[in-house]
Amino acid sequence: MITLRQIRYALALEQTLHFGKAAELCAISQSALSTGLAEMEKQLGFPIFERDNKRVLVTPLGREVLDKARRIKLEVEDLERLAEAYRTPLSTPLTIGIIPTIAPYLLPRILPALQAEHPRLELRFAEMQSVRLVELVRAGELDAGILALPFDVAGLLTFPFWRENFFWVTHADDALGRAKRIRAEQIDVSRLMLLEEGHCLKEQALAVCHLTDVKTQNLSATGLPTLVQLVAGRMGSTLVPEMAVASLVDTNPALRKVALAEPGPHREIAFVVRPSYPGMRSIEALKSLLAKELKR
Repeated sequence: MITLRQIRYALALEQTLHFGKAAELCAISQSALSTGLAEMEKQLGFPIFERDNKRVLVTPLGREVLDKARRIKLEVEDLERLAEAYRTPLSTPLTIGIIPTIAPYLLPRILPALQAEHPRLELRFAEMQSVRLVELVRAGELDAGILALPFDVAGLLTFPFWRENFFWVTHADDALGRAKRIRAEQIDVSRLMLLEEGHCLKEQALAVCHLTDVKTQNLSATGLPTLVQLVAGRMGSTLVPEMAVASLVDTNPALRKVALAEPGPHREIAFVVRPSYPGMRSIEALKSLLAKELKR
């Protein structure tokens, strides 16, 4: 019978393609890993891996086995965590993905409250872009993710906890910066700077302003702080979500923010979770706590 231990050995070797590194990942000796995999392949009747002195390759049939093995491992881990997760919400460690346009502005606001109310909670955050975050939540590599909607999260459950608008940010010398509100058609698109491709914030900002021709933008950046500094340097203007305004804009006298006249909310912040995730009560508890803190 193929065991869960053998499945974990095989997945570790697939990940590393190196027997020594896979053994280290599994906290066993290299010989034990080799023996376990050889027994697994013997029971299957065909090799999962090709081996020589220089490299390890996955065979075509091995690829199918590993795809099924990954699903089996995920289901077993969900089963193992089920009883513990349902005992008490937020009683088990959580690893949560969070996108870069939210992490620096949300975490400082909510971590003190989390630590005060749940001092023993082991909470780990991993910062990454939305596409990768959704992939890892679906694969079970993350317990949950925090991202901005709208975004394609097909197959996942969403738990929104915050809604916000975008502000147009320009240099303090810009006459339009004195307005209380600005319409999208008033913005000089040729000087509008947005995040580089791959950031959902860019697509959301373009959608809010009803813009489709992104070729007219002369500069882009990997992070909001860089964009804001470029605006302060008179390189153009940008759009900043409400959550980031206090730390990025309000503290810089060279900048002005103007509310967009386009109807909001312009984006929604939410947890995304697999429907089968056993710790759903913990995510619901986190959602409630975050919503309460953000309203203060």
